[in-house]
Amino acid sequence: MDLKPKSGSPVLTDPTPIIKSKLRTHSNMLPFSQSGPSYSSSILSAPRKKPGKLDDVRSNGWLDAMHSSSPPRKKIVKDFGVEIASDDSDVVYNSWMLKYPSALNSFDEIIDHAKDKKIVIFLDYDGTLSPIVDDPDRAFMSADMHSAVKGVAECFPTAIISGRSRNKVYELVGLAELYYAGSHGMDIMFPVQDDLTIDHSNYIRSTDKQGKEVNLFQPARDFIPMIDEVFKTLVEVTNDIPGVKLENHKFCTSVHYRNVDEKSWLMVAQRVHDVLKDYPRLRLTHGRKVLEVRPVIDWDKGRAVEFLLESLGLSNSDDVLPIYIGDDRTDEDAFKVLRERNLGYGILVSSIPKESKAFLSLRDTFEVGEFLKSLVKWKGHLDKKQ
Repeated sequence: MDLKPKSGSPVLTDPTPIIKSKLRTHSNMLPFSQSGPSYSSSILSAPRKKPGKLDDVRSNGWLDAMHSSSPPRKKIVKDFGVEIASDDSDVVYNSWMLKYPSALNSFDEIIDHAKDKKIVIFLDYDGTLSPIVDDPDRAFMSADMHSAVKGVAECFPTAIISGRSRNKVYELVGLAELYYAGSHGMDIMFPVQDDLTIDHSNYIRSTDKQGKEVNLFQPARDFIPMIDEVFKTLVEVTNDIPGVKLENHKFCTSVHYRNVDEKSWLMVAQRVHDVLKDYPRLRLTHGRKVLEVRPVIDWDKGRAVEFLLESLGLSNSDDVLPIYIGDDRTDEDAFKVLRERNLGYGILVSSIPKESKAFLSLRDTFEVGEFLKSLVKWKGHLDKKQ
């Protein structure tokens, strides 16, 4: 089986956002070229623009999107363009895996392509390293997963790119060996370098938990007061809806409706939209039973992957093999970068069939742990031979 990148399938995207950013991107999709232009605030900032009409969340598709982003897992599966009963789900899943083969079953082929290349690991957190749970504050890794992540980080450069705040992810993971990128890559901690090509106005010197000097790249830093203001307003306007949980991730805000009665989802969406009418520089996206408010800047998990590769001195695609493992819609931005650059492997974590820009798949967090442990075992054998 040839596991080299192949043409992709369309990915389900968010409904028309509040603002469609007209930010320019580099035509070669390689913004970190040593000879190319460096980042500037003009690229990362979005022009002010009047918000679109948001009077009815039904008409702009957001209520439907809230349902489709968290499809039922037991009775009906709808993600792969079909509706099937639960007793047929294994058959359809196995058929789906012909397009997105198991990363575990394909491990030998992956390693074959890794010859003479430096592997770099990128990991989402929720749904990838920890199971999706009702209370986001209790999304803990198992002891076995913690050991697997620690092991892989000791063997390869490893980064976690999460929608959570960077500090919260660090608190949940607690491993100093990793690089951390929070708020969908809008808050990146990376090693100090003197030859950075990025705009100095977008990063600051800081210290990590061990007192080591690091750089923080925060392209949305100017949005912090706005995010704080929106977060406080959203808390006020949703406090009468049972089950709503809000999180301020510093550079974005999450509105969780996992524990909200489905009859009240429309109310949640409408109130969030009503608040954002006054904030044209913010946009609304969604993940698994969560609405996320983000700055309108040209930045996402895909750009974060490119940035981290550059900051680690590994942007040369001829001698590096990035592996990105994630489960959510926001991870598609990273999968897309790897596919379009013909670089490495995107691995989707999903127990149900759905379209993706990933190349491979893993069924659940248990398989993620097994895959990481396989990488560690392979690296150990490789080191013994050398």
